[in-house]
Amino acid sequence: MSGLMHFLGKWLARYLEKPSHAHSAAAATPISQLQQCLQPADVLLVEGNTRISTAIKYLTQSTWSHAALYVGPQPNVKDWPPEHALVEANTLDGVRSVGLENFLGLHSRICRPYGLSSEERQQVIDYVVARIGYQYDLRNLFDLARFLLPEPPVPSRFRRRMIALGSGDPSRAICSTLIAQAFQSIRYPILPLVEHLPSMVADCPGCTEEIYHIRHYSLFTPRDFDVSPYFSVVKPNVAMGFDFHKLRWEQSQGAGAQQRE
Repeated sequence: MSGLMHFLGKWLARYLEKPSHAHSAAAATPISQLQQCLQPADVLLVEGNTRISTAIKYLTQSTWSHAALYVGPQPNVKDWPPEHALVEANTLDGVRSVGLENFLGLHSRICRPYGLSSEERQQVIDYVVARIGYQYDLRNLFDLARFLLPEPPVPSRFRRRMIALGSGDPSRAICSTLIAQAFQSIRYPILPLVEHLPSMVADCPGCTEEIYHIRHYSLFTPRDFDVSPYFSVVKPNVAMGFDFHKLRWEQSQGAGAQQRE
């Protein structure tokens, strides 16, 4: 990227990272509950409150605008802050480690890959940790900025393709593509392309078999980890033993609701 483009990209990144007023779909999960529920290689999805979040949520038609990978404490990594437990790709700072407090007050969701061994989880973690210091793909910001218009003229069938932009430089990353690459490094599916072909079994001429194709990492968005059939959704309130009998309801509101019904 030329010097001028780099300067403009950094300016645009600062502009897009400024908070904007947005109504959240749900209340934020307390950090203490997230800490107790998160496991290594979990994907934490976040409903951001910045201008860039608005563009991503529009393009993906989703609540989620950001993704980070939970790696846990990394005592063997030089200069690793003890309070940091996640890796993300940030527009201003690139790929970096952060603590859970970075997402304080933001609605979030835990997506957990199913069936990974401890060694495979470590491989995913090692992939993202090794890329700390990579820069965010600033070319992607110029594309996202166009969708901050009141009514961006982008048909739904083109939205996924529009998010898959950027320079393609392997030393640059976008939050969801970094995590997608980490899982693809161990050939773990997120939303693979599935092709049905005739089976080669001689005694079953009408049978078909499924062939999986890896979707290019640049096509992944935060919502894909939520809708993937290979990731389970972990809700801290439920995981920690939710009991609706213990809820305290405001009596006058409840009575009024019954009267209206």
